[in-house]
Amino acid sequence: MKLSFPHPLIILLIFVILSGISTYLIPAGEFERRIDEATGREVVIGGTYQEVESQPISLGQLALAIPEGLIFGADLVVLIIIIGGAFYVVEKTGALQVGIEALIYRFRGNSIFLLVCLSIAFSIAGGTIGMQEEIIAMAPILVMLANKLNYDKISIIGLSLGSALLGAGLSPINPFNGLLAQNIAELNVQEGIVFRLMVFVIGIGLWTFLMIRKGKSKEEQTEPLEFMSVKITWNNALILILATGGVVVSGWGITQKDWGFNEMSALFFAIGIVCGLLGKMGLNGTARAYTAGFSEMIFAGVIVGLARSVYIVLEKGMVIDTMIQGLFSPLESLPDTMALSGLYLTQLLIHIPVPSTSGHAVLTIPLATPLMDLLGISRQLAVFTYQYPASMMDMLTPTNGGMMAVIAAAGINYKDWIKYILKSWILLSILCLISVFIALIWFG
Repeated sequence: MKLSFPHPLIILLIFVILSGISTYLIPAGEFERRIDEATGREVVIGGTYQEVESQPISLGQLALAIPEGLIFGADLVVLIIIIGGAFYVVEKTGALQVGIEALIYRFRGNSIFLLVCLSIAFSIAGGTIGMQEEIIAMAPILVMLANKLNYDKISIIGLSLGSALLGAGLSPINPFNGLLAQNIAELNVQEGIVFRLMVFVIGIGLWTFLMIRKGKSKEEQTEPLEFMSVKITWNNALILILATGGVVVSGWGITQKDWGFNEMSALFFAIGIVCGLLGKMGLNGTARAYTAGFSEMIFAGVIVGLARSVYIVLEKGMVIDTMIQGLFSPLESLPDTMALSGLYLTQLLIHIPVPSTSGHAVLTIPLATPLMDLLGISRQLAVFTYQYPASMMDMLTPTNGGMMAVIAAAGINYKDWIKYILKSWILLSILCLISVFIALIWFG
């Protein structure tokens, strides 16, 4: 029987099972925690780790963790399904097809410029509002764009999802990543913004170059591409404005009005209904398109829920703090550069069981900060050695439900995704590590 690479569902189920097994092999332990008055978040108190009574997860608890993961992330799962339904309606109106064809015709002589703009747009979206799950619904549109430009669809997903993830990690103003970590480390958010912007520009520039260079389809064109002028009607224009405006308004709501997933779900549900009516689909036609879109996104929602299940198992087994303690404590006696390299690698590994960037920050920054103080290094290095590895690992780890859902929605096999981006990922990881060493000198 020919062996094949496991389905994403199987991969995540394997991680859930391995997490359960780890609760029998790894001693249970915990740090003391306190509520940080400035952020209202619970933070770990360094130096307070102690072992506690073992809490191994039973087979029944392991099975329950699967629906619990879906329930725990229900608001995000609902958001994915509703946004997916809304964009499916928009797609069925034909407005997206017309918009993409008009865009391609406009830049028919310079597709490279179009792809660069695509990467920049997604990197900014990632760097400001942490865009990731929102890309799930855009996956079919991005695949359509790849076909029109005769580009590898994995490259287009790399220029969208990859740029968004990298932008979130390198951004100096992402509230869910860098700003949160700086706040926990008690740093001035203005400090080092020039350095951060330089790394952001260089990192996104290199990633964009690598994805564009690799993306050109290897298949020979049997027929020359024909570019025809496309007229955008007023209702198509309104639909595109509404769809684009929804993304903009959701970003504004997140950053200015403290919106959560429910507010975003309500916004896009309304946008989907209005777009269906503008597209002359009628109430019943819009409802049918919506339900078809829901069914397309259910798998993506389940993937996100299963990724949460891994964390739930480790948390119930009380082994996460033990893993953190075991990975961090050996670094205290190393020279600066070796300690930073070890911390960088440690943070890469930690992001596998803790794929939430904000959760990762809350868990590790309170531990990394005292380590920097002990070594006489700027606390900015505690932030960099968390921020950069977390964003890089977001592109690889199957416990990142958002990434897995996007590539699934685009019809990309996880093995093919890893194989395609691995060399570029290694180059970017090396660049990020070098930037950490430069930061050691920059921040004195």
